[in-house]
Amino acid sequence: MADVVRTEEVRRLSMAAVRILGVAAAYAGAAQLGLLKQLLISGAVVTPLWPSSGIAVAALLFLGIGVWPGISLGALITILTLGPVHLFDIGVIAASTLGPVCAFLMLRRVGFRTRLDRLRDGVALVFLGALAGMLISATLGVWMLLLGGKLRPEGFWPAWTAWWVGDAMGVLVVTPMLLMLRWARLPRTGDFRRWPEALALLITAALVTPLATMSSLSVLFLVFPVLIWAALRFQLPASAPYALCVSVLAIAEATDRVGAFEHHTLVERLVSLQALNGSVALTSLLLAAIVTEQRNVRLKIEQACVDLAELVAHLSPAEPGKQREPDRGEQPGGG
Repeated sequence: MADVVRTEEVRRLSMAAVRILGVAAAYAGAAQLGLLKQLLISGAVVTPLWPSSGIAVAALLFLGIGVWPGISLGALITILTLGPVHLFDIGVIAASTLGPVCAFLMLRRVGFRTRLDRLRDGVALVFLGALAGMLISATLGVWMLLLGGKLRPEGFWPAWTAWWVGDAMGVLVVTPMLLMLRWARLPRTGDFRRWPEALALLITAALVTPLATMSSLSVLFLVFPVLIWAALRFQLPASAPYALCVSVLAIAEATDRVGAFEHHTLVERLVSLQALNGSVALTSLLLAAIVTEQRNVRLKIEQACVDLAELVAHLSPAEPGKQREPDRGEQPGGG
């Protein structure tokens, strides 16, 4: 009996270690993608999109609070790729861990559902998971950079803004994608009739999005009709990838100082990015959640009508024209 208990404990610890290492690998790998478009602010390296924060929040939602060491380990690996680790880098690792953990705890507190099939879930992810939760990581992390001598005092607020924008955008555009992939299903037979519309949406997005983000004219608003189309007709499976695509293209243009961001200062570009990406993510999540919620309500009403009709048919008396058939022991006629 003791051997069985010991084997079960070893298996449980092994699975926990695998999950932690998997989260660390995903966090570090996503960090390298985020660093492709990095900004150097007063000596500190920041990025306007930090996909690792979105992966961290999704991992906590999927696997539970027990995988938080994987976030810390991934943050440590990322710092090692940038240079030697110093004392205050421990605070940066703590900041990178506390932000997603606090976001997860707030989402769990309000009863967040990973299906994102309710309006309240979309609102919670935007305002609690992204905007509020990432305030913790940005504030603590930038203070650690300042105290560690990696950031000059005049760069505090630009670095804080970039850190907050990057972490929040990671949650807003990456976490919905991962949540959507978990619940994604193969299309049913009837759904293939919508493929022409899906193809038309894809072609429109491929034409409009580069024009809106790369043009020197301020026409970024052109992405919203496409986004609304995607959210209303195909919900999160279409709106989440499109929101991610818009954010990546906009961030690429902002960091390269081309297109609509060409003549803006760093702070102006960061504020514009936050406004654009936040609006895109909010529109995607809320519209998709509203449509999904209404569809679920309609399906429940239809099922309730079917159940009620079956109940009425079961309880209703026989039709007047029908005669009761005699039992086997009865003889027809008078006696």
